[in-house]
Amino acid sequence: MIKILAGKIGEYKKQTILTPLFMLGEVAMECIIPMVMAMLIDHMSGDTIDPVIKYGSILIVLATLSLICGAQSARNGATASTGFAKNLRRDLFYKVQEFSFADIDKFSSSSLVTRLTSDVSHIQMAFQMIIRMAVRSPLMFIFSIIMAFRIHSEMAWIFICVIPILAIGLVSIFNKAHPIFTRIFKKYDALNNSVQENVAGIRVVKSFVREDYEIEKFNKASEEVRSDFISAERIIALNSPIMSGCMYVSMLLVSYIGARMIITTQATELTTGQMSSLISYGIQILSSLMMLSMVYMQINFSAEAANRIVEVLEHESVLKSPENGVMEVKDGSIVFDNVTFKYNPDSKRRALAEINLDIKSGQTVGILGGTGSSKTTLIQLISRLYDVTEGAVYVGGVDVRDYDLKVLRDAVAVVLQKNVLFSGTIKENLRWGNKDATDEEIERVCKLAQADEFIQQMPDKYDTMLTQGGTNVSGGQKQRLCIARALLKKPKVLILDDSTSAVDTKTDALIRKAFAQEIPDTTKIIIAQRVASVEESDQIIVLDGGKIVEQGNHEELMKLNGIYREIYDSQTKGKEEN
Repeated sequence: MIKILAGKIGEYKKQTILTPLFMLGEVAMECIIPMVMAMLIDHMSGDTIDPVIKYGSILIVLATLSLICGAQSARNGATASTGFAKNLRRDLFYKVQEFSFADIDKFSSSSLVTRLTSDVSHIQMAFQMIIRMAVRSPLMFIFSIIMAFRIHSEMAWIFICVIPILAIGLVSIFNKAHPIFTRIFKKYDALNNSVQENVAGIRVVKSFVREDYEIEKFNKASEEVRSDFISAERIIALNSPIMSGCMYVSMLLVSYIGARMIITTQATELTTGQMSSLISYGIQILSSLMMLSMVYMQINFSAEAANRIVEVLEHESVLKSPENGVMEVKDGSIVFDNVTFKYNPDSKRRALAEINLDIKSGQTVGILGGTGSSKTTLIQLISRLYDVTEGAVYVGGVDVRDYDLKVLRDAVAVVLQKNVLFSGTIKENLRWGNKDATDEEIERVCKLAQADEFIQQMPDKYDTMLTQGGTNVSGGQKQRLCIARALLKKPKVLILDDSTSAVDTKTDALIRKAFAQEIPDTTKIIIAQRVASVEESDQIIVLDGGKIVEQGNHEELMKLNGIYREIYDSQTKGKEEN
């Protein structure tokens, strides 16, 4: 884990090294200052101001050097930690881009968001503490111990005797707090999931007047995080009184024993200045231990965040491009050879079972089936969004697992059920299909998708700004824009997953007619709920329970008097009566 995270320091190695070096200079200055103060106290006789000028000047120089070193350490530390966090987020984001749908399902979207935001922030804070406080505290402790022993070894043992008490207290606090920290991160995921669901579905929430329910759900998740944090803070809070108690006891002992020693030995064994410096070193020793305990708690709290981040960075996607993968898709022919698929390899339930299908290049294929019949699952195997559990899927005569993933997915355009548009102009959104597309090409595909007409009516036409998610266009307009975006890829296979459900039947028919005339060589797969959307297809597949139960063209399926005929009759009955 440390090796992986250390590799993310990247171009900020210089600042990472300079931070503890400047911290070393600051600590050295701060440890010399009490010794100079002792000299000043011991040399002040009241007869002359020379000791004040001499040692005062030295103290000013030491304090100035300490300030410069401290400022440089803080500056470099901030640069290094923010740069480290930037690199970490970048690599995490790039890694997530490589994930398959199965990988996203494994981690969950809300958990990935937490890891990219809160977890990285925790690690950034821990990293800064490691290169600054984790260096400062041990150095301050060691230097102060050495200086204390140089002044008076017997008195310095008072500080040494306190250390085991502090260590036992710290370890006990950590052992009780760590399990709570581990639990908190999982509850953060639940909290983020609640927020993400609510924001994404805010229109549904409002239309069903479920604000109170969502507020209650959020409050519950938020209360669980708050409760665990309070439990952890109550335990960690014990750290301060333990530290303070040990510090005050040490100071009392040093003051009492030191005062008696000065009086009884006439300041021959211990001077007033030396006792003053011992008290200062004692405060530095115990303060450094207190600071070290804070660093220790922060590092251990962040350790769970680091584990979660490394888990993502080390995760190998279940879908990978093969070495020397096929770099060209010959045509849009598709073959399903005895395909079985499970979302979870250990699951007993099969989402798809024994699928055998032969689609010629350029054909139009319709897919019908009830909710949960695995229509979407079937088409996701074509562009290898998931891998088959058994059997094989061939596109252009080649097993999809043998293609370079980018090449395959460039050749297969999918317009999914959940259409997504991004903030930006219509042109910018459409160029997701082809970043080099000309204005003429954009206008042409929009005419094919029956989108040009409503775009021309907009104030800025193709330069009209879309809000995030495309909320300023209707559902039907959004679907047509997504179809146009897919067409810009000039795909060998075009898949429409119920992506004309929000357009009227006339527009749906015009889209299908344009496809037949303008892209005859592209294989077109249409998942629909309306029989009218697929009845002119070269072949129609009816899925039920993850299996193909009927297959053929419209006339052949009508003669079977099966599920297709039942759907057709139910959808056309009302029209005939009218």
